[in-house]
Amino acid sequence: MTTSLSHYLEDIRDNLRIDRSEEREVISELETHIEDKLQELKKAGLSEEEATETCLGLLGSAKLIARQIYEAHSQGSWRQALLASMPHLLFGILFVLNWWHHIGWLSIMLTLILVTVIYGWVHGKPTWVFSWLGYSLLPVVVVGLLLPHLPKGWSLLAIPLYFPLALWWLFCIVVQTTRRDWLFSSLMLLPTPIIIGWFLTVAPDGRFTEYTLQRVYYFAPWIGLSFLTLALTIAAFIRLRQRWLRIALLIISGLLTLTMVAYYAGGRLSLTTFVGLILVMWGLFLVPPLLDRWLRKGRRIFKRRINYRLPTRVAN
Repeated sequence: MTTSLSHYLEDIRDNLRIDRSEEREVISELETHIEDKLQELKKAGLSEEEATETCLGLLGSAKLIARQIYEAHSQGSWRQALLASMPHLLFGILFVLNWWHHIGWLSIMLTLILVTVIYGWVHGKPTWVFSWLGYSLLPVVVVGLLLPHLPKGWSLLAIPLYFPLALWWLFCIVVQTTRRDWLFSSLMLLPTPIIIGWFLTVAPDGRFTEYTLQRVYYFAPWIGLSFLTLALTIAAFIRLRQRWLRIALLIISGLLTLTMVAYYAGGRLSLTTFVGLILVMWGLFLVPPLLDRWLRKGRRIFKRRINYRLPTRVAN
């Protein structure tokens, strides 16, 4: 296969954003189709270069082909939709039934999240695992919210150590997820501003007292409702084919859920805090695509350097 066709297939691969196993199968089928077409064109009397140009013209834009393949392969099954929405459903049930204060249920939930994330990460990062992965970051978020309220000496010692480590850990996870698909990074981080909003509602001073627990009891049904809303969002996300619809769904759902939090908070979230949470949400949506562009640019530069050095080595 000529260099131009190899680059064409590489462009398609870079824009596919589907499961690795499906990607290999699709690219293999596409290579076979291109090879067959090249042979037909050569038998018709065209030279290698002419056949390649004709074949590329018949195939069309690499990005368009990648989008069509994505829409054909991106829709998840109802089983995958259920698996992806399950962590939101479980957290919603914990609060709706007021089981959140039972250490046994919380331990089971955290253990289930950890086991599921490890299983999904080892088995090729399927689409449904990323919503579980977001909840594995929950302890990191909670600790970060509590640190400023420690005694002054402990706070000054812990914060400089915690935040670099937490940001490094978050960056590593987001980078790995973005390499799979930046949209899954946004899906993974979607609950973060909602969780922060409820935390600031029930514990505005960052301290858990008897009064705080009473407030959690009061808000538990609405907290559960917000998680159930996220569950429906993720189920719809898995079932949608078009990428732009998935992006729009996450943005609209995030805004509506934050609005729900502010409404049921009954004035306990100030307008400034609400706007700040929206900005956090937009940041979580904008960072993954920017990171994806940076990673892709780095890969292109690396490939150019390899392709530049390879002929020199062969010549030697």
